[in-house]
Amino acid sequence: MDVFEAVSTVLAVRRYQDKPVPDEVIRRIVDSAHLTGSSRNLQPWHFIVVKEREMLRKLGSMAPSGPYIADASFAVVVVIEESIFSVSDGSRAIQSMLLTAWDEGVGSNWVGFTGRYDEVKGLLGIPAEMEILALLPFGYPEATNLGKGKKNRKPFGEVVHRERFGQPFA
Repeated sequence: MDVFEAVSTVLAVRRYQDKPVPDEVIRRIVDSAHLTGSSRNLQPWHFIVVKEREMLRKLGSMAPSGPYIADASFAVVVVIEESIFSVSDGSRAIQSMLLTAWDEGVGSNWVGFTGRYDEVKGLLGIPAEMEILALLPFGYPEATNLGKGKKNRKPFGEVVHRERFGQPFA
């Protein structure tokens, strides 16, 4: 699939088939994050791939907005180092993973900003000075028609402006 098709069809996936994602696909997804550009090439990120079923259950129980992590084939915990660029760089890496996964037929959703992350840090041995940016569950979508319809978005001219705010681009 081309990049625009991936961007225009990718959706948040919270229900997964009970089907493993092959290791080579997992590697490709995580490699896309590893290869993502970063400010000053600092690469202020670490990616922890979790496949063990019991660990996925524990992560799901620690993330109020993402209990479905427990049903994923695998998850990636995105950890960032202290840097003024780390949130934007980590976010770029996350988007690379989401789009690469979608191209492989694998769905995901960003689980973040709330949860018992100090406990997650302890569970996964993450150093205290680092922060968890997101938990990303991945798996083959339970629904097979995802990405086939039109996205519900505000009108283009309402959110895209030309030269000055309030002047529609369209």
